[in-house]
Amino acid sequence: MISFDEALKLVLKNTTPIGKQKIKLKDSGGYVLAEDIKAKFNIPLFDNSAVDGFGVKVSDIKDASAELPVELDLIGTIRAGDSGKILITPGTTVKILTGAIIPDSVEAVVMKEFCLEASNKILIKKSAMKWGNIRREGEEFCKGKEVVCMGKQITPPVIGLLASLGYSSFYVYKKPKVSIIVTGSELVKPGKKRLPGKIYESNSYSLIACLKELGIENISLFFAKDKKQIITKQVQKAISTSDVIITVGGVSVGDYDFVKEVLYELGIKTYFTTVAIKPAKPNYFGTCIKKNKKKIVFGLPGNPVSSLVSYHQLIKPALLKMMGQINKSSFHVKAQLESDLKKKTNRLEFVRAVAEQKNGSLIVEPTKGQGSHMLGGIAEANCLIHFPRDKDLIHKGQNVEIELISWN
Repeated sequence: MISFDEALKLVLKNTTPIGKQKIKLKDSGGYVLAEDIKAKFNIPLFDNSAVDGFGVKVSDIKDASAELPVELDLIGTIRAGDSGKILITPGTTVKILTGAIIPDSVEAVVMKEFCLEASNKILIKKSAMKWGNIRREGEEFCKGKEVVCMGKQITPPVIGLLASLGYSSFYVYKKPKVSIIVTGSELVKPGKKRLPGKIYESNSYSLIACLKELGIENISLFFAKDKKQIITKQVQKAISTSDVIITVGGVSVGDYDFVKEVLYELGIKTYFTTVAIKPAKPNYFGTCIKKNKKKIVFGLPGNPVSSLVSYHQLIKPALLKMMGQINKSSFHVKAQLESDLKKKTNRLEFVRAVAEQKNGSLIVEPTKGQGSHMLGGIAEANCLIHFPRDKDLIHKGQNVEIELISWN
């Protein structure tokens, strides 16, 4: 049995991005950039107005105020998209709308709110500094500057930025193909008639939802009763078609827990089979090479909470790395414990909990139902308390390390 830190280190050490592909801008959401993006031109492209107002010579209005406004002659209007070929001279002004190009002769723009328009005359009621309310060419990005670096997830703001830079396509990291194999003769699909001794299967639904939260859509699902021959057949299918294989159930030491035995016989290189954590002590990780492609194999325990916690702590980091998010890490903070916590030593325990702000402090309260079969607690939780492996008691009022739960 190895520690959680050792297990995670082994998982990430044996996980790499699976390749690159060129993708269109409109389809890129959720992917990760596989190349650095540089500015093809200056941003902004040209000097433009940050407000609706009037372009002026600074010297014309240096003494302007609400009590003593300065009158200027209006000689034209520049809208966004116009060429801006208007020359103002001392004593004149031009109306300029937001985003419109700034002529070379304009030194500042006075906001419309500080001006009074009457026929072809404009009363300016405020002075201005040079370049006031003007967005300068290249003030955000100069041509050739790196704007978005490789490894950045493509979010809606990133898509907008790439579009503004004129990029219609670019290279991203591929998303893995994932197979889920759910084992267990006692399982029944929701909506079907449930006979005595049977339970409704939930793990496949939870795990598929987890994968889709990461933007992974190429998912295959297999079911296998607790029979070695059937499990072997399903694992072989999954390995032949997927980059990542996740088995659920059958990784402990019961009479009908055949998954580890099957994986050994299929030549999967095993790195660990148990991890010193609670929940999810029975936990498998291995790799194999098929047709010159590396396959990653995870074996999760069948208890629903164990399955989800193991996914969140070990599988999700691996998937993110495969998708190019190399430096992605979970968010840990300190919070004040609202009730005593007890456990046996020798395992790091992930305690499902709810953290919230109270009287200016971050507090955390464990949820009810900490059993590995009790989904209610993790459904309510927004964080995991990291109850250290070598401790057996944490008193109310002490600070504890919490990890915010994020499925995406």
